[in-house]
Formats: sequence, C-alpha cells, structure tokens
Amino acid sequence: MRLLLTGVIVSFGLLPVLVTQAQQQVSDAQVAAMVEALRRAAPQTNSPNDGLYSEWKVQPETLKGWSRYCLKQELTPTQFEKTAIARKVVSCITRRELDKQLHATKNNETAAVRTVACWWMTGNYTGCNSGFTSDYVQKVVGFYQQQRREPS
Repeated sequence: MRLLLTGVIVSFGLLPVLVTQAQQQVSDAQVAAMVEALRRAAPQTNSPNDGLYSEWKVQPETLKGWSRYCLKQELTPTQFEKTAIARKVVSCITRRELDKQLHATKNNETAAVRTVACWWMTGNYTGCNSGFTSDYVQKVVGFYQQQRREPS
C-alpha cells in the first residue's frame, strides 16, 4: 500500500512537469515553417564553389556534426546535396533549436525564431542586431510568418 501511495504521489508530482514539457514542444508546422524560412533566406553567393552545401547553405564541418546527431552517421557534402536528406537533417536540428528557444522565451514564437535564425547564421544566440546578420534574421522571421499564415 505504501509503495502504491508513493507511486501516486510521484505521478501527480510529475504531472505538472510533463504538461509543461508537452506545452513547450515545437509542432511539426513550426518546424516546417522554420526549415522553409531558413531555406528561402539562405544567402545566394552566385558561386557554385562557395563551400556551402544544399539549399540551406551549410558548411561541411557543420553538416558532419548535424548528420551524426540526427542520423547517427556522418554525411559527405555530396550526400547532403540531396534535398530530401538535407531537409531531414535540417528539420531535426531546427526542431532541437526551436524547442530550446521556445522554452527559453516562454513560448514567444517570434523571439524564438529570431534567436534560432541568429544561431543558424553565426553559431551564437545573440549578436544579430545590426548589419548583415540583422537583415538575415529579419528575412527569416518574415518568411517564417508567411509560412505559418499559409494553410498546410
């Protein structure tokens, strides 16, 4: 009986935590909008040999780590050029980062998108308040909002 009562108390004690975590989890629609916004805002270098890969313009060192994290295997830049594979990896990383930032901003979606866009471009969550990075972040936010308004 004592064990059963302890289990009930622990379960009810965890319930608010689980509800909070569920509320913080990013939706598939949010991930899809962010992935598309990042793709559309990717800098166009107009150089086929710019050292960046896929429609998302990812550096080779970055894609190796991301593919290890998301696919449990390291991809080559050539493999990452395939849009379906790149989208899968980018979606995985975007979900991770957007989820973190939604939690950090207490579900402020625009602030989370801004922070993820800054991180995407610079590797830092802050510091994108002026110049090229600020313009990039604004583009991502605009594309994201546009995607969220469009019906799936």
